[in-house]
Amino acid sequence: MVPTVKTLSDVQAIYHALKNSCETQVQGRSDVIDLILVALFADGHVLLEDHPGSGKTTLAKALGGCIHRATNSDPRFAAFRRIQFTPDLLPSDVTGTTVFDPNRNQLTYQPGPVFANIVLADEINRTSPKVQSSMLEAMAEKQVTVDNVTHPLEDTFLVLATQNPLDQAGTYPLPKAQLDRFLFKIRMTFLSRDHELQVLAMKYPQCREDGHATSAAQSTREPDASPPLITPESISQARKVIQDQIKISRSITESLVEIAGRLRADPRVAQGISTRALVVTIPALQARAMMYGRDFVIPDDLKALSLPVFSHRLELQPGIASSDTIVEEVTLQVIESLCRDSLK
Repeated sequence: MVPTVKTLSDVQAIYHALKNSCETQVQGRSDVIDLILVALFADGHVLLEDHPGSGKTTLAKALGGCIHRATNSDPRFAAFRRIQFTPDLLPSDVTGTTVFDPNRNQLTYQPGPVFANIVLADEINRTSPKVQSSMLEAMAEKQVTVDNVTHPLEDTFLVLATQNPLDQAGTYPLPKAQLDRFLFKIRMTFLSRDHELQVLAMKYPQCREDGHATSAAQSTREPDASPPLITPESISQARKVIQDQIKISRSITESLVEIAGRLRADPRVAQGISTRALVVTIPALQARAMMYGRDFVIPDDLKALSLPVFSHRLELQPGIASSDTIVEEVTLQVIESLCRDSLK
């Protein structure tokens, strides 16, 4: 019997279990893990801009491995699947296709790899716009339509898409309309020296300083308590608890709208952020508040999430290189004004 998630303490237990499991397999990515878990609890999707070999597949597999599906659950779905996007990929390779079943003498639908709780869309910008658009319905509506028949996806559906920021040969850059479907765009950098040494020591115990591999008893510490059983249903329940029990004041929502207005009016911006961006930011702020043990959203939550939420949604004027500085400047101005008003 899977325990019901009813309180913020239950949600925090799920969060800590997910984070601990991911951190044991992926070194030096604590901040990225937190943002991905915010997206999971906020029912959003994530675009990772990274270099090859940075651990994105390991991280996605680690997150998918935390989700336990019941033996009697829908066999079409899996906890984790990976789609390697290439120029010759077809939309049916993502969503599935209808094939003739000679045993039953009829056409049957064979679901594609998008039928999973965690989907790694690897190098999504290496495939054609037609294939990229096949992901849009799944990401926005949690469903796929094949031969005029709509097939629903599960509520716990998260896309982790990746793209290489340097190698642009043979790529199809994502248009702004598609970028807007991602809650976060996270730019990953190379690991620090210490974390890279930890990765090598985990993979090759003989690389440890003392030259000896530690035993399993020495290398793993006893957990404080049994981690909760995490199922797609428990994540859906956690989202409902966060939505109902994390308070967000009107001053925070007004600041969010103010940031949007200033970004749209900024002369360096050709096209500002959409209203949809504001809508999806609210559950992300609530999820971050939960992670820090609060039942209310504070300006620090808005400050921490503004860059990964807004930066990739801006269309800049010619000659403007980066949107990060613009978002940071505008967010800081609004938050400082919010803090001054609260002291009056």
